[in-house]
Amino acid sequence: MIIFKNEFVEIVREKSHIPWLKIFTVQKYKELTDCPDDLRQKLYLCIEIVEKTMRDYYNPIKINIAIFGNYVPHLHIHVMARFEEDGFFPESMWGKKQKETNLSLPDEKPFLKQLTQKLAKAF
Repeated sequence: MIIFKNEFVEIVREKSHIPWLKIFTVQKYKELTDCPDDLRQKLYLCIEIVEKTMRDYYNPIKINIAIFGNYVPHLHIHVMARFEEDGFFPESMWGKKQKETNLSLPDEKPFLKQLTQKLAKAF
């Protein structure tokens, strides 16, 4: 599901039991260092906005940020809110599930509205 898109980035929601967004560059790059400097600055701004909005709204124990491209070679950045109660914690979301969970989080609609407003204002 696309959350936000402009001429530089596209932010999508990963299907997961935790808040997990992926930030893609609109123009495809393989690695972060392939991006022009101004785009890297915009990506960092996006990461900051997503992280801060997640922290303020969900109050997670930790935010995980990762850049992978082993399956999808198009540069993208994962931003995940982590909780002791999530099924994979303290492992990564790509690791072995640690426990069954019934993580109770607030409705994501207000979070997504806040996030898109902040991103629109920043760009």
